Amino acid sequence: MPNRWFRTKLNEFEQFGIDVIMGKREGFGALVFAAFLQACSYLFSGIVQARLWLFRKRIFHDTPLGCLVVVVGNLTVGGTGKTPVVEMFARALRDRGRKVAILSRGYKSKAPPLWKRLWHDFTHQEAEPPRIVSDGERLLLDSELAGDEPFMLAKNLPGVVVLVDKDRVKAGAYAIKRFGCDTLVLDDGFQYLPLKGRLNLLLVDKTNPFGNGFLLPRGILREPVKHLKRASYVFLTKSNGRRDEELEHLIRHYNPHAEIIECAHRPQFLQRVGNVEKRPLADLKGKRIAAFSGIATPESFERFLREGGAHLAYARRFLDHYRFTSEDLREVYAEAEKAGAEFIVTTEKDAVRIAPADANPSRPLYFLRLEIEILRGAADFQEAVGKICFPRGRPANEEPEVGSEAAVAAK
Repeated sequence: MPNRWFRTKLNEFEQFGIDVIMGKREGFGALVFAAFLQACSYLFSGIVQARLWLFRKRIFHDTPLGCLVVVVGNLTVGGTGKTPVVEMFARALRDRGRKVAILSRGYKSKAPPLWKRLWHDFTHQEAEPPRIVSDGERLLLDSELAGDEPFMLAKNLPGVVVLVDKDRVKAGAYAIKRFGCDTLVLDDGFQYLPLKGRLNLLLVDKTNPFGNGFLLPRGILREPVKHLKRASYVFLTKSNGRRDEELEHLIRHYNPHAEIIECAHRPQFLQRVGNVEKRPLADLKGKRIAAFSGIATPESFERFLREGGAHLAYARRFLDHYRFTSEDLREVYAEAEKAGAEFIVTTEKDAVRIAPADANPSRPLYFLRLEIEILRGAADFQEAVGKICFPRGRPANEEPEVGSEAAVAAK
């Protein structure tokens, strides 16, 4: 009980901080906390810019690994819809004959016990290998040890290796040596400078591109907006199909050369949690449903359900990456039943955090499957991948000759 009380208070404080950043809180306490965060923001900005300068001046060095490295990331924290883009890129590269590994830091994953890491350091000369979420054939870790996104990617991408390690240079070298990978996709890697990408794909959420314009912790920016200049391609995500001339002008101001590709996240179907049963989106129409989520932008998830014609009889929002307890889920299921919901819907990312024992409420439980649709900048995702990763029309399995211009570019 004390543990639950502590978790509740911690979540309340975290939500308070988020509300202050988003400008949703008023009062003296919010003003004082915002001023404190602003001071921290200036300090963080100095550290970020100093680090980039050290890499640019080659005082700190990146490590080339001799293969195609595709970086997918953003300037902000949370909510740009990065995971579906990473998934579709990895799938398209795999389908074109590439041996792909996704490298992730495993945000909010559970590290191995300290004793296990100390024992490895004591008994081995080499560094501890990265955690293998998938070897391309089997899922080897659960979402708690792997992290939500790596587990979800591994589950949806047979034939693609998924590794988790904070040191992604080490993870990339391991993927090449152990699995023979020739293509590395850095998930959330825009700020990871030790491994330089040949292609930097930067995602910008059209619904909230740069927040309030401040860096962490006062805002949602990880680095200044001017660093748009580091992108090879800019993906405008969560688009409604209407062009935003002001946003595009801002991007062009800092990066005149990067191609802009506009895309939307489209719901595809409902799938039963812990099951292969699928239902068409048409089944939402006119239904009373309950929804819950622990993601950065729950509003977009709930909007998808309403646009599908559903009536949200009950909705519960948890913090991003929140790990549900059995008691949390029992509360959600009880409220859904009380509200007269015909079934319950969550997100795919949340579904991986639901233990099998907790996935059988009295109402059917589904997750909403989303995929990327290209709206502008390419005819479809396959064309975008071809344009970005195979610009000269070279077959996927054909490597450039050593010493050629293409080989140098590929490194």
